[in-house]
Order: sequence, then C-alpha cells, then structure tokens
Amino acid sequence: MPDSLGGAASATQIPALGTTARVRIKATPFAIMESMEQLGEFLKSRRGRLTPLDAGLRSYGSRRRVPGLRREELAQLAGVSIAYLTRLEQGQSLNASDAVLDALAGALRLDDDERAHLHDLAKARQRRPRRPRPEQARPMTMRLLQNLTDVPALVLGWRTDILAWNALGHAFFAGHLDPGGPYRPADRPYMARIIFLDPHSRDFYADWKAKTAECVAYLRLAAGRNPDDPALASLIGELSVKSPEFAKLWSARDVRDCPNIERDFHHPLVGDVRLGQEIAHLDGESVQRLVLFHPEPGSASDAALKLLKQIAC
Repeated sequence: MPDSLGGAASATQIPALGTTARVRIKATPFAIMESMEQLGEFLKSRRGRLTPLDAGLRSYGSRRRVPGLRREELAQLAGVSIAYLTRLEQGQSLNASDAVLDALAGALRLDDDERAHLHDLAKARQRRPRRPRPEQARPMTMRLLQNLTDVPALVLGWRTDILAWNALGHAFFAGHLDPGGPYRPADRPYMARIIFLDPHSRDFYADWKAKTAECVAYLRLAAGRNPDDPALASLIGELSVKSPEFAKLWSARDVRDCPNIERDFHHPLVGDVRLGQEIAHLDGESVQRLVLFHPEPGSASDAALKLLKQIAC
C-alpha cells in the first residue's frame, strides 16, 4: 500500500511511449490536499458571486449556465490560461505564484481579508505543521485586565477561546458561566460555541444573525492560516453538526477579520446596551487579541455598565 507521507513506487502507463514503467509518486500530506481543495472551492465561490457586468465584461444573451463568471471569463480577466485555472479550481496545482494569486484576487475584486485568505490557502504546503498547545494569557496582559475595571474586556485566542476576562467582562458576556473557566484549558469557553450553542446569545446580541456571520467569516480566515490544527478542525466539525446556522454560513466561504464596530446588546440584568468594540492584537502574529467594549460617556449604556458593576462584580 502507498505510504501517505513518504510516497510509494507504482506501475504507471506512460502515454507518450505506450509502455509501463515503475515511477515513484510522491504522495501529498492530507492537510495540503485539503488546503488545495479549499483553494479551489474558494475561487469557485468568489467567481460565482461576480457577474460579467460587475467585472466589466460584455454579456451576450441572458441564458447562462452559471450565475457568476464563467471559468474562461475569469481566466481572461486574470491573464492566465483556462487549463491552469482549471487545475487550481480542481485542487491539482501546488505552485501558484504570488503574481498569479494577485491577478486572480484583482479580477475577483477580493478585499484585503479575502486576498490574504487566498494566499494562505495557496501557501499551505510551505508551512510546517505545528503541534498545538494550550494558549495562556501573558502575566502582563492579566495585570492589564485587573486594572481595567470600568469596561468589559476579554482576551481571545485565535480559535475564539476565551483566555482571560476581567470581572465586568465575565458579568457582561457570560455571568452564567464559571468565572474561572478561561484559566483551565480543559474547561475553557469559546466565543464561537457561546454564539451558536448557548441559547442566551440569541437574545443577548441585538443582531444575532450579523454576529454569527462575522464569527464564521473569522473562523474561515483562521482555518486558512492554520489548516492542520486539529483543535480548530474539531471545533468547526462540532459547530457544523450542532448548528444548522453555522453549517449554512460555513458553506458560503466568506472570510473577514473581526471588525472594530459599535454593537447593540440586550443584557438580562441591565437591559439594552450599546458598546464600541475595539480589538488590539497582543503579538506580531495577531494570535491573541484584547477586546475592549466601551460606552459613550454619560450615556444610558454607560449607566447600565456602572449598574452591572455594582450588582454583579
């Protein structure tokens, strides 16, 4: 049997000679094959959402077999051959250059997050698999959280796991959960699980559908950066099985980093609250993020947070 890591010799017909010879075929690791397939599916999904009119092409007639760009139309716009684009979309090419990827991104009108995701998927084979290890919030970060007493604050890992929170962050987002959970890796809560599987979240987020779309788009981005991470794969598999909403959003293949945004909440203790969300990356690789939520000074939301601090912290 072939060895999935090292490859094996096999009998292969050589069309040009019409003879059979034994050649060594180097097998491709599963994670790389998966990323190649994901690259193809991502290209097809982005091609499907762009019409010829959007791309500045003349459309002849109204009967089209595909809703978006045809493969040959994208090849024309990007300046690549149809045969090469076909190999990319079928997951058969391992060596897409940056120039080709940028040409495809431009033709498909990808935004910065989508462009980065395209490059991540294409370059998966160049990254060495890393052994996952439980993340921990750094001592300096913990000290910062302890000094942030007037606004909710969380430290999130790149899988959306909550690594730490201050007292008001716990009271605001998950007062029904164990406050010590983030500090025990085996019991650590994940924001993605809370958003999709905790029934409180549907009432807590005023626009729950927008929040779910944002969460899935971020996880797509994270999966492209870390295609061989078993913990992330397990999380995505669990959510796909347990949440029909997650499965539907995941199939759309949208990618987007988490934004700085104003968000409306409905808290079970203090009612409607509007907070600004600010995200600070705590290291050069954008792995751990400090997320702060702040109200407009003197607003009803400001008063609500002060009340929550009095009764729950």
